[in-house]
Amino acid sequence: MKQLYDNVSFELSSQITKRYSTSFSMAMTLLPPKIRKAIYAIYGYVRVADEIVDTFEGYDQAVLLSEFKDQTFQAIDRGISTNPVLHCFQDVVNEYNIDHAHIDAFLYSMETDLDKSIHNKSSYDTYIYGSAEVVGLMCLHVFLDGNQAEYERLKPFAQKLGSAFQKINFLRDLGHDVNELDRVYFPGFNPNDLSKENFQKIYDDIQHDFDQGLEGIKGLPKSVRCAVYTAYKYYLRLFKKIKTMNTIKAFEARIRINNLIKLRILFSSYLRHKINFI
Repeated sequence: MKQLYDNVSFELSSQITKRYSTSFSMAMTLLPPKIRKAIYAIYGYVRVADEIVDTFEGYDQAVLLSEFKDQTFQAIDRGISTNPVLHCFQDVVNEYNIDHAHIDAFLYSMETDLDKSIHNKSSYDTYIYGSAEVVGLMCLHVFLDGNQAEYERLKPFAQKLGSAFQKINFLRDLGHDVNELDRVYFPGFNPNDLSKENFQKIYDDIQHDFDQGLEGIKGLPKSVRCAVYTAYKYYLRLFKKIKTMNTIKAFEARIRINNLIKLRILFSSYLRHKINFI
């Protein structure tokens, strides 16, 4: 039965999400099961593409990404794929009418990781849009399930939240990106100057994105609001930890939030949701 294959495909994307991001996957447990499956499918898809450009050293990454792109749209057109990650992703794209332009923008950002190591303001904005903002928009399609008026209203806020999450990832992985991948995402950032002043503009920009993102979270349907708010709180906690750390230490290590704190955030967010205090 094909249903078995469908179920296994979604289970694989679920496992990819849980293994690669405990914070995000914990937050998404608060979603209704059908929506949670769809979000895991989106995450599994973008994670595989990200792995191609970040960790597949020694292989022809450009060819692999090009094939992945071709296979993505073949799967969407056919409504099926022998690649389980692509199979469940196409299912979500087709069911929720996710704009194919979002997928194109995402894959374009992944392509730039293969040959662009230092960004200016224009290329940075384009990269953020493709790598993060459109992922937020894909999720918004799922959350709103066809309500186009609400989608248009919440679209800019979803983009800002996705942007904040991605910029936090850049900060968290700053040392690895510079030293191992030879990438500098933040325009004008000098990796040889680890003073607080060098980071302050980045911090201010991220805080603005967080503030805008929170406004959008408040407007989401109640069935999904708590999960997105919990993810927001995880990233906000990580952001605060990074800001209070010695910048040299932050550059040298990948900053994490321990699982006990994550559980506290999960419980606190759920309580706030129950008393309608988000």
